[in-house]
Amino acid sequence: MFEMQVERSPQSIAVIFENTQLTYWQLNQQANQLAHHLRALGVGPEVLVGICLERSLEMIVGLLGILKAGGAYVPLDPAYPSERLAFILEDTQTPVLLTQEKLLNNLPPHQAQVVCLDSNWQGNIQNSQENPVNQTAGDNLIYVIYTSGSTGQPKGVMIPHRGICNQLYWRQKTFRLTQADKVLLTISFSFDPSVWQIFWPLCFGGQLTVARPGGHQDTAYLVKVITEQQITVLALVPSILRILLEEKGIENCPFLRHITCGGEALPGELIERFFAKLGLDNVLYNCYGPTEASIDTTFWTCQRGTNSTIAPIGRPITNAEIHILDDNLQPVPAGESGELHIGGIGLARGYLNRPELTIDKFIFNPFSSEPGARLYKTGDLARYLSDGNIEFLGRIDDQVKIRGFRIELGEIEAILGQHPALTQTLVIARDDVNGDKQLVAYIVASAEQIPSRVELRRFLQSQLPEYMVPAYFVFLDTLPLNPNGKIDRRALPAPDLSRRESEVTFVAPRNEVEREITQIWEQILGVQPIGVKDNFFEIGGNSILAVKLFWQIEKIFSKNLPLAILFQSGTVEALAKIISQEEDLVRNLASVNILDKSKSSWSSLVEIQPNGSKPPFFCIHGLGGEILCFRELALHLGLDQPFYGLQPQGLDGKQPLYTRVEDMATHYIQEIQTIQPNGPYFLGGYSFGGVVAFEMARQLQEQGQQVGILVMLDSCRPGYSWQAPFLKRVFLHLNNIVQQGPAYLWQRTVKWTSWRKQHILNRYQRYLKGVIDLPVNDKHLKIMDANTQAMSEYIFLPYLGRAVLLRADDQSRDEAIGTQYDPQFGWGDLVAGGLDIHHISGAHHNLFNEPHVQVLAETLRNCLIQAQSPKN
Repeated sequence: MFEMQVERSPQSIAVIFENTQLTYWQLNQQANQLAHHLRALGVGPEVLVGICLERSLEMIVGLLGILKAGGAYVPLDPAYPSERLAFILEDTQTPVLLTQEKLLNNLPPHQAQVVCLDSNWQGNIQNSQENPVNQTAGDNLIYVIYTSGSTGQPKGVMIPHRGICNQLYWRQKTFRLTQADKVLLTISFSFDPSVWQIFWPLCFGGQLTVARPGGHQDTAYLVKVITEQQITVLALVPSILRILLEEKGIENCPFLRHITCGGEALPGELIERFFAKLGLDNVLYNCYGPTEASIDTTFWTCQRGTNSTIAPIGRPITNAEIHILDDNLQPVPAGESGELHIGGIGLARGYLNRPELTIDKFIFNPFSSEPGARLYKTGDLARYLSDGNIEFLGRIDDQVKIRGFRIELGEIEAILGQHPALTQTLVIARDDVNGDKQLVAYIVASAEQIPSRVELRRFLQSQLPEYMVPAYFVFLDTLPLNPNGKIDRRALPAPDLSRRESEVTFVAPRNEVEREITQIWEQILGVQPIGVKDNFFEIGGNSILAVKLFWQIEKIFSKNLPLAILFQSGTVEALAKIISQEEDLVRNLASVNILDKSKSSWSSLVEIQPNGSKPPFFCIHGLGGEILCFRELALHLGLDQPFYGLQPQGLDGKQPLYTRVEDMATHYIQEIQTIQPNGPYFLGGYSFGGVVAFEMARQLQEQGQQVGILVMLDSCRPGYSWQAPFLKRVFLHLNNIVQQGPAYLWQRTVKWTSWRKQHILNRYQRYLKGVIDLPVNDKHLKIMDANTQAMSEYIFLPYLGRAVLLRADDQSRDEAIGTQYDPQFGWGDLVAGGLDIHHISGAHHNLFNEPHVQVLAETLRNCLIQAQSPKN
């Protein structure tokens, strides 16, 4: 089908990824070269080929190359835990694995022959660019995609070509894609809706646009791409659609003509919100279908004035059968509920290496005269409405869908059951205060050893994707039982959504200092009661609330404590001990390991996550000096990546502040060399910290030390935007004002007429989102003033190495004009070895907040892995 389209439109653009694109002819040639190479490696019909790639043009070439060779692809999401990847590779025994060189160190041990599409792709140039002779029939496999399994292991669903061909022909006949249409790939290729997103445009002449890594969850980025690329076709789960409708600019997308919503139930109120926001009729479609039935099986055109709480899932697509049956496999009357069964051309062959499960779920079809016809038991409850449409009612087993991900609760329970301290486990899905489903784990632990919630979370994160890790853990003495001896799910206590489970046994305040600190915590966090052994972060604390907390402590106790003290003493008990001691604050900090105990003075170097065998990553503070914001980033990087923060000298109020970048860099180098005397050094800095990290890298090179990586986290070279031509700056300023609106113009007017000190105050309070009014003599403002002076007087000299820029597309930032004029943020002519640029989701002020910190961590992790590879 793809090759026929290449003949029809060889010079049309087939696929776009960021700033690169391929025509149908170019894409076909590259896929052919790969296909001939794979044929030489033994790939043909029924041969499984693993593919572990980030979103890229190579990913599309790889999928087509596998299919052209006759093989079936097995998607391996690079973001999956190593244990899950290892299981899939072991289960499939793929003889060949397509990947990228930078991902090699992430892959578990395997026996497959590796083909790196980014490094040894040139070896395929000698291969033929002609279409290979087709060896594939409709009954041959096209892919094996793994879904959550109720027995504790994922299960591979085997899908033949015929079901996908039927899916694509139905879509084309029903919705009529044209060469003017542009489809945005928003679904991970390890989930089956990605199949139609990729192959529908490529088989019928449309244009495929691939969202950047992490971009499919960043709604601001999605709106930007939709508007700039004039995207016409989208697929979204309802939870992402809800957020997308809140994004500024989405109302200016009249060119959208087809949006598929699926993966979870579509609320009627969300449909009404869609029409109110966009006003587009016959554009939004609610689709339903399990992986076992070749993507979508039913669809319904969303209509205004829907009275249903949940949208119907509609009627069957072409060549699909739907039967709603009772326990005796007899059809139920309209209006009555039964289990939804699927038949027809789209059924999977079954589950790879799971013949018993295949027999159990794929049963004989008593309603068909076709020999060997089967029905798939979905486990979904449904009923026919009076108009012939089908209404989805929920599950009859323990499978749930959260944010579009199909989750077998038994798989989570099986993994939890492997923890040696647990005797019983049960996982269910509950609605939170916002009506969104959250996973809750109910735990019965042995009396001798009760694990903490953090321990259980990390235990699961090492083996399961993040979306399968429960949000709440509830500890019980026993699981409640009903009279029949089964677990009584209705008797399970609901988790306190205002307070996550404490990691330790509750201990009430025991003296006046602990009582006063506890009262401050309860007031700031909105959580009651708080015990003296509760951890600040585990009961809802964050870097913003920490500023307010420590300001209150300073007002009441006259103790000027750095926020980073929370890394090593984040409990009421520990803070009370520090405040109660009569010794000098320097000795107090040393007693709780903020300082290196071998020193007699306070240290700028702070252990945020000191464990792991990899080289440590040193990250320098932003303009305000605090490093508490790095905590979530360090956690997302994993337990094997040591992470240290560097905070300014003088943050303790006892030492003078540095006002020169060069002096800061020298001091921080001395600090990091106390734990790592020699390179290679892995350095990074956020915002202003990127400038300091740049100078540190320069000084280390002058000392003859090796710099493994230099990472600027959304850091701009000060003043570089003024290098743009005058008329260009004027145009960009006017355009930015139009895009941001009148409020932005007012904000700029106020800023341009403010005194410098007030400007610093306003900027820091904007960062704090108004949670606290800081006095003009606050230490953070003094640090910002010193850092601003240092930045304004710093003379940039070239750095001879290579650097990495992780940048956000934030048009509301101070340097917005410069970021539009120069995507290198002014670093291009200063980094002699070249600058690698990675776009990340979020804005400058929320990079370290969920969900953006996950994307940031994934990008940074890949950069660190690449920097540690032998060739580097």
